[in-house]
Amino acid sequence: MKKIVFILIVILPCLAFSQSKKITLDEAITIAQKQSPDYKTTLNRNQSSYWRFRNYKANFLPQLRLNATLPEYNKAVRRITNDEGQDIFVNQDQLLLEGGLSLAQNIPYTGGTLSLNSNLERIELFGLDDNIGYSVVPFSVRYYQNSLFYNPFKWDKKIEPLIYEESQRDFIEKMEDISVTTCQRYFQLLKAQMQLEIAEVNLSNQDTLYRISQGRFKIGKIAENELLQVELTLLNSKNTVTTNTIELKRTSQNLARYLELDTENIELDVPDNLPLFEVNIDKALAEAQSNRKAVIEFRRKRLEAEKELAYQKGNNRLKLGVSANFGISQNGDEFDNLFNNYNKQQNVTVSVSVPIFDWGVSKSKRKMAEADLDLTNNNIDQDKQAFEQEIYLHVLNWSSQRDFLETAEKAKEIAIKRYDISQKRYVLDKITITDLNIALQEKDRAVLQYLNSLQKFWEDYYTLRQLTLYDFINNKKLEVDDILFD
Repeated sequence: MKKIVFILIVILPCLAFSQSKKITLDEAITIAQKQSPDYKTTLNRNQSSYWRFRNYKANFLPQLRLNATLPEYNKAVRRITNDEGQDIFVNQDQLLLEGGLSLAQNIPYTGGTLSLNSNLERIELFGLDDNIGYSVVPFSVRYYQNSLFYNPFKWDKKIEPLIYEESQRDFIEKMEDISVTTCQRYFQLLKAQMQLEIAEVNLSNQDTLYRISQGRFKIGKIAENELLQVELTLLNSKNTVTTNTIELKRTSQNLARYLELDTENIELDVPDNLPLFEVNIDKALAEAQSNRKAVIEFRRKRLEAEKELAYQKGNNRLKLGVSANFGISQNGDEFDNLFNNYNKQQNVTVSVSVPIFDWGVSKSKRKMAEADLDLTNNNIDQDKQAFEQEIYLHVLNWSSQRDFLETAEKAKEIAIKRYDISQKRYVLDKITITDLNIALQEKDRAVLQYLNSLQKFWEDYYTLRQLTLYDFINNKKLEVDDILFD
């Protein structure tokens, strides 16, 4: 029984660890775009933008509020001014109950706020015979506008939708950025696996060659110097296997943690089935200018600078505001009599503020806003040029990347074939160990160069998608339909 338990404890974890997960590059990207840390961060940021936009939309809907004081009790000696204009001290001992409803609506066309209000108050004075009083305002219509020359709602209606649209496009760009990051980690692990496999094959070959060289040395066919060189190559191969094993562990952890996989034992597929498509520069520029968040960002920055200038012009020369109120009210000692013979209440206030002498404060603020607007326009023009140049250069680089990859693949095949021939010739004692080592180094370098070119090809492909937000393989715009909000 103890032996069985021992087997279960020792063998089963080994079997579980040995279970590997096979994934392709497309599968890795799909996983990363659903559960990687970058995806979660991007989703949280996008949700914040979504709720900001919802808050902006809600500000233009009617707002119904209940305001109440339940209760307010005061017992103190207070100073008041009587009808004769004299200040006297009175003992105050009262209980106040108050409640009201307000319905407010922002008016985007004028920049003011219109509200409908109602209010009911009850005051109880302790220590007096007639100790209860009531006051009611069945309705009161109010309108308030801080400035007639600056309408913040008008600018919000222009800017806030752009901010939301910018966040949506930023989400798609970040998803493509996740693709690029996943591609990098995928190929880091793939190269580590290939290099370890090559190192292990080389170690096996070097061990065989060392044994052959020992036999040749014993019969006097090679000098001791050549035998030592073969032995040194064997020792270096062992060190290379150890180094590549550590690198494999590091890169497998990086990819597994990024994808949040339950295992670090991952088998990767070499993505050498390359899609065939051409990218036209004019098409790439047109899609980028239509889809990228930078285009929306340019418009948003210009509008924000224009908004600041409009604010300074509307509030630093002549500030003119208006407030109006119309309603009915009643008060008395009996609650049942409050709703008869209402009293009218109405007022209109127009406030004017004109700077006469402010040491140039108003003018300087206005000039600063004008300078900021000019600076913003200049920066936008430069950013547009850099934007177009980035896409132009990347498309040119992409058009030649496939040729580089084909050349690297051909060089890899030639280097592998040359090494195989050199190895056979060395066994037949046709070449020296130096020539064989040169062929080995060139083979390993060619294989690594091919993997680097393959990685560059896929990274450039996903970078192209990120720069244009366009899928050139399927000829459609990139969209994200699975953003969820709670």
